[in-house]
Amino acid sequence: MNGAAKGAIVGGVFLAMVGGAGYGMYTLVGGDGGDDAKSTSTTGAPVPGKGTGPVTDKEAAQTAGAFFAAWSAGDARAGADLTNNPAAAQSALGDFRTAAYVSKVAITPGAQTGTTIAYSVAAEVTYEGITKPLAYESKLTVVRGNTSGKPLVDWQPSVLHPQLQKDERLRAGTPASPPVQAVDRNGKELTAEKHPSLRKVLDDLRQKYGAKLGGTGGAELWIQPAAADAPRRSLLTLAEGTPGRIETVLDADVQAAAEKAVLKFPQASVVAVQPSTGNILAIADHRSDGFSASISGGRAPGSTMKIVTAAMLLDRGLVSADKVAECPAEVSWEGRTFKNLGGFKLDNETFATSFAQSCNTAFIKQIKPVNDIGALPKEAREVFGIGVEWKVGVATVDGKVPDATGPAAAAAYIGQGQIQMNPLTMASITATARTGVFRQPVVVKASMDDRELARASRPMKPSVTAQLVRMMKLTATSGTARGAMSAVGGSDKGAKTGSAEVDGAQNPDSWFTGFSGDVAAAAMVEGGGHGGDAAGPIVATVLNAG
Repeated sequence: MNGAAKGAIVGGVFLAMVGGAGYGMYTLVGGDGGDDAKSTSTTGAPVPGKGTGPVTDKEAAQTAGAFFAAWSAGDARAGADLTNNPAAAQSALGDFRTAAYVSKVAITPGAQTGTTIAYSVAAEVTYEGITKPLAYESKLTVVRGNTSGKPLVDWQPSVLHPQLQKDERLRAGTPASPPVQAVDRNGKELTAEKHPSLRKVLDDLRQKYGAKLGGTGGAELWIQPAAADAPRRSLLTLAEGTPGRIETVLDADVQAAAEKAVLKFPQASVVAVQPSTGNILAIADHRSDGFSASISGGRAPGSTMKIVTAAMLLDRGLVSADKVAECPAEVSWEGRTFKNLGGFKLDNETFATSFAQSCNTAFIKQIKPVNDIGALPKEAREVFGIGVEWKVGVATVDGKVPDATGPAAAAAYIGQGQIQMNPLTMASITATARTGVFRQPVVVKASMDDRELARASRPMKPSVTAQLVRMMKLTATSGTARGAMSAVGGSDKGAKTGSAEVDGAQNPDSWFTGFSGDVAAAAMVEGGGHGGDAAGPIVATVLNAG
């Protein structure tokens, strides 16, 4: 049986309109199209002709209308010819019916802003005699064709569905991986509906472990990723399968607090780790692009990286928490000048105070005494496990601390330059600083699949651990983290703030990492400014929940 027959596709049959005028019954809205309508599409919709200059609002509305009519009618060729990428559009529009098994569709135009038109889609997906509704909203933009001069829909995968990215496809059927029922460390069920940030994590767990847990597949609509090893993203369940049960080390209560905390700021991410075990307690993101920056991102972490730099300097005996460290307003290294925030300086203060006040120059002045371009990467790898492949149980991006020379080496000491981290790796760094021992973070225990976890070459020296913890506690009580950490109960708490400059960005990224008892957390807010202002309150909320 071919796909079209199996899915019971019925071209030209449409849903009733939902709220206002729409496309799906071979009707047009907006009169006869006026003088600018030079022709009509196969569905009877007016199509603007060749023109010059910027696309007018009227041309955009007519082009979108003709496109909606063709799409609703299941005429992939006609719809594709109204775009600036006919080949890609025809393939995607055809798949919408034959591979995603969309049997009915109605499109209702929404607000128009210039040449961008919003719209809502009300559809039905039919597979193996099972029909379920599918509704979503998206938008498209109309541009002038470079050679034709015609107004054309600027084809993007998101035109078909807002969650589609480059080279991704909509598919329906019986997935290869059976569903899983994920539970937290206390047996509470974890779902994407309750915890939206865990959608990628749950999809990863399903793809990796689903077939091993004894579940049976149902039927669903999903997004097929471009990369073969990337997890499918489920959009709609058509028929329930029998899920296999998988036990994670996440904590539903901490996860709920993290989900709520990131909603306070756009482009925000946070991860919580248990220092004594390496267990990941929570993963949360609030981003317009849906990207899991918490575990898959890679950006300069700013002064939160000074935890690693300080450990390296203490390890080599070049500084001591109680000894005076120079903190001038600025310092130069190989032609580049580095300054402290606002140009402050500290006179006759200890290294602990320089750490707590986030004095950049106190760290950069140590590059010459260290006299080893590989010292920071070595400390990161051997003590903190950064640069060793992690096997978390789900897909993650590990931290990066490469060798650097010249000004880049100085920038690395304060978490800039080529350093790449995400909240997961920074939470792990804080957990290591808290206990002196690197324990590779995990979402599911290694015994689940007998995978070998990453190990550090050596533990932190006890004297280094003691001084590092003391400096982080000072930062939390009287340093740059005091404001955010004042909301965290108890006295056993420490933190480090960070602000990372990003080329072309108006505001720096906000970073904050801290611990309270046996919980360590790190957050990042892109463009959030000072670490204590945006990322800090997120971490404080998560620490209190732990």
